[in-house]
Amino acid sequence: MGSGIFGIGLSALNAAQNGLLVTGHNVSNAATPGYTRQQIVQSTNSAQATGAGFIGQGVKVDTVSRAYNQLLTNQVSQAKTVSSQLDTYYAQMQQIDKLLSDTTGTVGLAPALQDFFGSVQDVATNPADVPSRQSMLSDAEVLARRFQSLNSSLNDIENGVNDQIKSSVSLVNTLASQIGKLNDAIGRAEGAAHGQPANDLRDQRDQLVAQLNQQVRTKVVEQGDGSYGVFIGSGQPLVMGNQVFQLAAAASPTDANRVEVAYVADGNSVPLKESNLSGGALGGLLQFRSESLDAARNGLGRVAIGMAGTFNAQHRLGQDMNGNMGGDFFTVPSPSVTGSARNAGSAVVSADITGYGALTTSDYNLRYDGANYTLTRLTDGVAQTFATFPQTVDGVRLDLASGTAAAGDEFLIQPTKNGAGQIGVAIQDTSLIAIAAPIRTDAPLANTGTGRISAGTVNTPSPADPNLKAPVTLTFTSANTFDVTGTGTGNPAGVAFTPGGAISYNGWTVQITGSPKPGDTFSIGPNTNGVGDNRNALLLGALQGNNTLAGGTASYQSAYGQVVSQVGNKTRELGVTSTAQANVVTQTQALQQSESGVNLDEEAANLMRYQQAYQAASKVIQTANTMFDTLLSLAR
Repeated sequence: MGSGIFGIGLSALNAAQNGLLVTGHNVSNAATPGYTRQQIVQSTNSAQATGAGFIGQGVKVDTVSRAYNQLLTNQVSQAKTVSSQLDTYYAQMQQIDKLLSDTTGTVGLAPALQDFFGSVQDVATNPADVPSRQSMLSDAEVLARRFQSLNSSLNDIENGVNDQIKSSVSLVNTLASQIGKLNDAIGRAEGAAHGQPANDLRDQRDQLVAQLNQQVRTKVVEQGDGSYGVFIGSGQPLVMGNQVFQLAAAASPTDANRVEVAYVADGNSVPLKESNLSGGALGGLLQFRSESLDAARNGLGRVAIGMAGTFNAQHRLGQDMNGNMGGDFFTVPSPSVTGSARNAGSAVVSADITGYGALTTSDYNLRYDGANYTLTRLTDGVAQTFATFPQTVDGVRLDLASGTAAAGDEFLIQPTKNGAGQIGVAIQDTSLIAIAAPIRTDAPLANTGTGRISAGTVNTPSPADPNLKAPVTLTFTSANTFDVTGTGTGNPAGVAFTPGGAISYNGWTVQITGSPKPGDTFSIGPNTNGVGDNRNALLLGALQGNNTLAGGTASYQSAYGQVVSQVGNKTRELGVTSTAQANVVTQTQALQQSESGVNLDEEAANLMRYQQAYQAASKVIQTANTMFDTLLSLAR
């Protein structure tokens, strides 16, 4: 820039022009997502020393800067990643809540449970009535199909989650690749401009980072060369300069129906812990699946298995219309045990349910370290270690069916996952419904005492004693003692008698009240022609209100109600927190935009200011030109 008044005017003109250009750029990008308001940074030119002092030489534009606040930008990004996680979680929870809380007769489980046990009560009222028995079978089929339908819907939700995880992972990879390219472009552009910031490119990069955080929480570190290092999980680099790493969505080695996220580096794929992938849509999907979807499906499965198992146990203690002991009324699904695809050993682990009341809603991880097995309950992380099989935990008996395990082998044990999907009705013939009790008691009229014998009950749990239906006679030898004769009892003599006390042999229990006299007899034997007997039907019907699940604290209905309640409470909680977080996003964005966003009123004022400066600078140049012309005319 030349010295003198002409040079000063020209510098002012250029500064004003640059100001107009930047202001116009701001105005045109006022609605551009991620755009940061720009401004010129100017300073005075070095003054010229004269005998009269230092004379100014005009102005220069040092750079064009962004009105950028890293702290506020990070706050907005973090607020959005939390909001995206909550919104995604909430949207998924609404599906389960609507599904499980339905009280209609076509979708919900509660009406089907009520109808089935209502039909059991009808059979108890009319034990020999074939239509009532058929209605009981029909309602059982409806109940089984209702379990299956709900489970199928939950599986559909899981499949949808798998698809969304794949889409999210693909988007993360795309965004990471674009950030890496922009890192390279920014480096080349700023290098060519001798370190001047490439503002628009930086805005684009920040916008991509914001979009990335809406998929998964990241940590961004600006490097010395101006490039971004982007990290996820527990510190895995996703972008380093122009180097980009990838995520992969693949089937779990222990559950082919479950998509998990892995980190790919040097051609190796390493699964990432779901707990480390928090934030964003991806974090919301993973959290929903592990915290709520699995729990809901397992809770539903526990109700199905518990109901089928305990109903079967009582049904096997009854007698059908053919005079035979009852069999299984429902088919009870078995626990699922899956060995990891990475296992090096040949071990096959089996699992069987031994206690329906002890079942939880958790899955379990079994790992072998070369010497001991460690079984971890996944819902709370409680672990126990053992060296040999069999082992019984939470109502599930584990055993080594075959083969040998190698160090590092893992197994996923899911006791209740398939419960609702695989339950079914085991019988189709109404005559096979065990409504009657298999035993009958009798007191001859010839007895002279006041003793009375109860109808008797079959001892639980099943299976029944092989001698259950063997005839047994109790003969009183005195008012306080009796002898036992019959099959399978050991024929004890001189047994002490307590009026109303329990008398148990061959898997049955009776009570004799009153005062028997010596010579009085009481018989217990098979219930022949007992088609009108409803004693076992009454016990089957009573199961509806018995606390047989969750450690003896919940009935079938209340256990299902707990699942519905947990889902409903979580849905309402997420609805509130999601709304609150949306307000946080709005507030942080407003604060950030107040500093970095384009204010059209301010830009209009800047246009006028720079226009006036431009006009004034033009006037200075015009004056300098007039002075120059005057000097030329004097020289002539």
